[in-house]
Amino acid sequence: MIRLTLTCALLACSITSAFAGSFAGTSAGTSAAGSSASSGSTSPDDDKVVLQARDDAASFVASDGRIRGAQLEAALRHLRERDADAQRASDMQLAQAILAL
Repeated sequence: MIRLTLTCALLACSITSAFAGSFAGTSAGTSAAGSSASSGSTSPDDDKVVLQARDDAASFVASDGRIRGAQLEAALRHLRERDADAQRASDMQLAQAILAL
């Protein structure tokens, strides 16, 4: 249980720092931004995909994974395309990380 909590916290910090750099207008530094398949940077539109999934993520976590909204599905796909850590994380871990933003 402690390992899961620590993993979620580290993932949340990683995702949060990636978004902070993106919102500040930088394109270097974080693993999530650096692993982009296209340009190596994130755009505000990319961040919106994840931020707009917060309500769906809350429903997913509250229902223990039984409610899966379209915005959450898009955000999970988006995160996994951009970050190797996200590829190894469960849907629940990523949803919890989205809520931590």
